[in-house]
Amino acid sequence: MPAFLDHDWAIEFLLPALACVAIALAAAVGDRRRLRRRDPDAVGFMPWTTVSFFASAGALVFAALAFSGWRAGS
Repeated sequence: MPAFLDHDWAIEFLLPALACVAIALAAAVGDRRRLRRRDPDAVGFMPWTTVSFFASAGALVFAALAFSGWRAGS
């Protein structure tokens, strides 16, 4: 296990930030596929833009908290 995972800030904030980034990237891919679909009548039910926005916002908040914990040295 990497040494930085021994810190509380890494487990509590950095890993959720990375998960939010992964969700935001998946939502961006889904939104791109939705915008470029061949059949304009084949609409989906997932609000990919909204999912991408909130996942990006969550990643930003968690990354800021992780940076704050890293700066504090805890």
